[in-house]
Amino acid sequence: MQRIVCEQTDLRSAVREEKGGYMRETVSDIQNRRSVKEYKAEQITDEELTAVLEAGMNAPSGGNRQSPVFIAVQNKEWIQKLCRLNAEIAGAPEGFDVFYGAPTIILVLADKNAPDAVQDGSLCLGNMFNAAYALGLGSRWINRIRETFETELGKELLKEAGYEGEYIGVGSCILGYPANGFPEPIKRKPDYYKIIR
Repeated sequence: MQRIVCEQTDLRSAVREEKGGYMRETVSDIQNRRSVKEYKAEQITDEELTAVLEAGMNAPSGGNRQSPVFIAVQNKEWIQKLCRLNAEIAGAPEGFDVFYGAPTIILVLADKNAPDAVQDGSLCLGNMFNAAYALGLGSRWINRIRETFETELGKELLKEAGYEGEYIGVGSCILGYPANGFPEPIKRKPDYYKIIR
């Protein structure tokens, strides 16, 4: 299978050779990434999915424990089950699609006994969203994954994926091709950060 992402060593030398060209592109992608609510029915490629998953795998984790695990769901029947359960937990109207028609759902969990479980999983999700945008994919964080994996359906999915042990649901990354492009950037609050020197 062809790799989409560069190896770290190649990327570092490329950055040096082009005087930060790749770095500028990375920062630009982070600043322009937006959450998407409308998706095409077309499934993303295996290469795109793998690239997003590998981006998540390369997120930092507390003590390098690598506590998170990912379950990528493309099975339509499972997506429908998860959608109904998530909507029920959210108290959404019957028939509301909490996944906005995205054809791929990546569920992120982490070892419940790891001291930084939620932080580790959240960093993985951040990497996934940024990688998705860099690949031209739409993405969005969907909540209520902790509650999902406290139910029998969530435990059944965990077992079907082949994971054993105690896990806490952190969040999910929905993925797909944007049906109407990416939303325009929104204005950020003026006091988002302070610098103390």
